[in-house]
Amino acid sequence: MDDVDRKILNLLQQEFPLTVEPYKDLAQRVDRSEAEVLERIARLKEAGIIRRIGGIINARGLGWVTTLCAVSVPEDRIEEIAQRINAEPGVTHNYLRDHELNMWFTLIAPSYQEIETIIDKIENDIALPIHNFPAAQTYKIKVSFDMRRGMIYDNK
Repeated sequence: MDDVDRKILNLLQQEFPLTVEPYKDLAQRVDRSEAEVLERIARLKEAGIIRRIGGIINARGLGWVTTLCAVSVPEDRIEEIAQRINAEPGVTHNYLRDHELNMWFTLIAPSYQEIETIIDKIENDIALPIHNFPAAQTYKIKVSFDMRRGMIYDNK
């Protein structure tokens, strides 16, 4: 990864142009052709550095609710349970931890009633209890990775 890649990554995270030709506009910002910028982005995606390019919607702004869930998963069922949990469209993150409650995931839905319904459905499928910790307050909702200086936190 060179300095041009780093500039592209910074622009994709912080200043993606909402224009008719966004990649052409990005290319002008880094003094490269649109084709080269698209090739670099494709390479960064293939390398796993870019997961996706898309908007982030403020679910709370839409009235949706979030929760943090935890479950104690036997080691021999980790992949199975992770796949089942990840199959739910409202699951945004899923982590394996070194703890008795070793699988933690975040879930988003239009209402707490729907959160409960989804959790009940997963519990029935995996035959394990899920601990539900609904979010009372969100404190940090955005982080950008400045490819030249480190992380930039933005609590907007």
